[in-house]
Amino acid sequence: MIKKKANDKEQWFIYRANLRTKTLVVIGLAIVIILSIFISGYFIRDIPTNFASAMQMPSLEHLFGTDWMGRDMFQRTIAGLGLSIMVGFIASVVSTIISIVLGLFSSFNKFADEVVAGIIDLFGSIPHILLIILVSIMFGGGVYGVIMGVGLTHWTPLARVLRSEVKEIMTKEYISLAENLGRNKVWIAIKHIFPLIISQIIVGVILMFPHAIMHEAAITFLGFGLPPHEPAIGVILAESMHYLSSGCWWLAFYPGLSLLLVVLLFDLIGENVEKLLNPETAQE
Repeated sequence: MIKKKANDKEQWFIYRANLRTKTLVVIGLAIVIILSIFISGYFIRDIPTNFASAMQMPSLEHLFGTDWMGRDMFQRTIAGLGLSIMVGFIASVVSTIISIVLGLFSSFNKFADEVVAGIIDLFGSIPHILLIILVSIMFGGGVYGVIMGVGLTHWTPLARVLRSEVKEIMTKEYISLAENLGRNKVWIAIKHIFPLIISQIIVGVILMFPHAIMHEAAITFLGFGLPPHEPAIGVILAESMHYLSSGCWWLAFYPGLSLLLVVLLFDLIGENVEKLLNPETAQE
């Protein structure tokens, strides 16, 4: 019996080591791809126009073809993805800060918890796209308006998870002990609660990325996001609608597929980070 338990423990450590190696490799490759896209998109500023080569199909010279102004669609797509990643990153940081503040505030007392629950339900009851558009317009549109629109509306799922975790942590004995020793609510939230919800915050902010990117592209496609001169995926897809009936399928296909692949990469990173932080869940 003792030998069997030792073997099970050894197999568990081997499994955990293999899981760690696999997840680190997957996370590393995905991050390298995303960073490469972001850096390349940052340096692609002025894409030259050439009306003589307008509306060319994909070829070795132009991998994604050219648009109605003769601009290389591969360069425009990379630039658009880079902009989307930047918007998604800043918006995710804004949403995460709001979620952390509300999650920790809910630990103060029952009234604070009910206030946080009411705010989450209020924002969750409003149609998401409509709320993003309204906030974006309120902040003047453009890149800043889209960042604030997405950032101020994507915090509800993470805030709900953190509130649930905080409620469970508040039932622990050491919380009551800290309160009996005269520690104030802010001290308890920072010293005892915040360190225990860091893993949920990390996974939540990573999984928030793809939603932020998709909603940025969606409102830009509808004409309420980034201006037409920005190399955004939503702008590219909106422009392509005018030419799809002419058979120029590549104008929408490759940018849309590239956006989908970036979103899937972020989902892949989030899933593997969760496996890395919670190997017991991954084994199940």
